[in-house]
Amino acid sequence: GGKHNDLDSVGYDVRHHTFFEMLGNFSFGDYFKEGAISYAWELLTKYFDLPADRLAVTIYHNDEEAYALWKKISGLPDDRIIRIATKDNFWQMGDTGPCGPCSEIFYDHGPEVWGGLPGTPEEDGDRFIEIWNLVFDQFEDLPDGSRINLKKPSIDTGMGLERIAAILQGVHSNFDIDLFRNLIKSIADIANSDPEGPLKASHNVIADHLRSAAFLIADGVLPSNEGRGYVLRRIMRRAMRHVHLLGVREPMMYKLLPSLQREMGEAYPELYRAEALITETLKTEESKFIRTLEKGLRLLDDETANLKAGDT
Repeated sequence: GGKHNDLDSVGYDVRHHTFFEMLGNFSFGDYFKEGAISYAWELLTKYFDLPADRLAVTIYHNDEEAYALWKKISGLPDDRIIRIATKDNFWQMGDTGPCGPCSEIFYDHGPEVWGGLPGTPEEDGDRFIEIWNLVFDQFEDLPDGSRINLKKPSIDTGMGLERIAAILQGVHSNFDIDLFRNLIKSIADIANSDPEGPLKASHNVIADHLRSAAFLIADGVLPSNEGRGYVLRRIMRRAMRHVHLLGVREPMMYKLLPSLQREMGEAYPELYRAEALITETLKTEESKFIRTLEKGLRLLDDETANLKAGDT
C-alpha cells in the first residue's frame, strides 16, 4: 500500500508478486555479520553452485565492517560491492525499535537483459535481480530520537523463493518457474487463450492474484470495502478484469483452485481445508464484478455513442 505499492507492476515485470514465499534465517545474538555473510556466500556458491562472477552485493554506504567481510569472504571486486547511501539499504522497524544496515545480494541474468547495477541509471531494469537481503540489526532507535547499540546484535535475512527458483531452473522470469507455468497452463486451457500471445501479462496477473486471494480467504479475510478486506477485493478485481480481457464472460477463477491445490496444497493444507469457502467467495465476487463491469460498459457505450471525432 501507500507510495511503495507495486501492484501495477505485478504480471508485467519478472519479479513482483502480491503473494510470495520467503526463505530466510534469524539469529538473536548468536552470530552476526561475519556468520550471515559466510552462510549466504556458501549457500549460493557451493550448494546452489551459482557462479561468483554473476553475483554483486550492496552495503550501507558507511558500513565498513560489512565491506571488509564481503571482501575477505567472497573476494568480489570493488565494483561488485556497491555502497548505497539511501534508506533502501537501512532497515527500520518503525520510528522506534531495532534497526540496522542491510546488505542485498543481486544475480546477473546476463547482458542480453536490459538493466544495470544498483546505483546506476539502469537499476530499474531486470538484468540484476535482488535475490537475498541480509539485515544487520545492531542499533535501537529510542523515542527521544537517539540511537544506541543493541546489547545482542541480530540477523534477519530474506530470500525470495520464486526468484532463486527462476535462477536454479534456468529462466529469467519468475512466471516461467514450474509452479507458475502449471497455473498459467490451466488458465490458458479454461480461457482457450495463448499464454505467450499479446495477453501474456493477463495470464501472469491471474496466476499471481489467484494465489493471494486463495491464501487470504483461507486465513479468514473476506472481500469488503475497507481494511484488509478491501486489499483482497482490489487484488481479486484486478485479476477478474484480466479474465475479462481474455474474453471470458463467466466466473473463472474458482475453477483454477484445483490447479493451485496441486501445486501448493501439500505444503499448505489450508487450501484443502478452506476449499468450500475459497470456491464460494471467488465465485460470488466474480459474479458481482461481471455484473458491475457489464453495467459500467453499457453506461459508457451509451454516453459515448453520439460523440463526434475529437470530442471528449
